[in-house]
Amino acid sequence: MSRQVFLYDPPDRFVAGTVGLPGRRTFYLQASTGTRVTSVALEKTQVAALAERMDELLDEVVRRSGGSASVPAVAPADVVDTAPLRTPVEEEFRVGTMALAWDGSDQRMIVEAQALVELEAETEEDLAAAEEQMLQDEENGPPVLRVRLTGAQARSFAKRALEVVDAGRPPCPLCSLPLDPEGHVCPRQNGYRR
Repeated sequence: MSRQVFLYDPPDRFVAGTVGLPGRRTFYLQASTGTRVTSVALEKTQVAALAERMDELLDEVVRRSGGSASVPAVAPADVVDTAPLRTPVEEEFRVGTMALAWDGSDQRMIVEAQALVELEAETEEDLAAAEEQMLQDEENGPPVLRVRLTGAQARSFAKRALEVVDAGRPPCPLCSLPLDPEGHVCPRQNGYRR
């Protein structure tokens, strides 16, 4: 079976969103063009890391271009997307590895999210070699979501993604662990409920 590539160049919409209640949320990246929609699941920390790295890469593009790149300093108000994920949310795969790149000739941010794959190897060297071979296999590699964004779309994605991550459970003022509605056992209170 050949590799499945979900390509959006450019998407009408590319957002991070969640399904479920805080503390039990499932995080998704969702790309869409017209009636075509692709949703991939990932961890909260992956969403946060992707958004932070996108902002850092965009800042670096602006710095290196001396401000001539078509990248806004902040997400333009007309591009900000606050709508929920398109339903039904059908998971294509769970994300394992992600990559970012800037295509200077087209002035586009390239986001790639590849399916999680479990590899077996006897040594660390064998595992590293198997990972490298799998990543380079364009014909039979794991499924991948590849999205090409303008600078404005990328800034808007990063802004929304960080807001989605921060919209979860509030942190405990003592230990910074997330508070459930029924409270939590706070390590700073020697195990007493807070």
